[in-house]
Amino acid sequence: MKLALLCLLAIISVVYVYAADDKYTDKFDNIDVDQILNNDRLLKRYIDCLLDKPNVRCPAEAIELKKHITDALDDECSKCSEHQKEMVKKVIKHLIINKRSMWNELKAKYDPEGNYAKKYEDMAKEEGVQI
Repeated sequence: MKLALLCLLAIISVVYVYAADDKYTDKFDNIDVDQILNNDRLLKRYIDCLLDKPNVRCPAEAIELKKHITDALDDECSKCSEHQKEMVKKVIKHLIINKRSMWNELKAKYDPEGNYAKKYEDMAKEEGVQI
């Protein structure tokens, strides 16, 4: 009986650990995305980091994003919180409208076949963004 209980607790612990990993960290959810988007120098630093350009000191938030960007594109950000999804929409919209060259560079790196860009550009159109 004690062995069965011990095994059950071990299984519950493993399931809990995997369930906790089911979402991306919310450690950076309080970042002021508007401040980054409205500061060309800061935005360029983030974009250059995501593009793996040389001699760029990557902010911690950009490093975390780089770890998950391919996975998030593949599964439509299913591990993102609602807040993270809203921030993604805001950033995509801003890049498409105001920083088209940055958007195109990111597409070239992370979506060379155009598998994801169409979907996100369609999403932006639905929000009134002219592509």
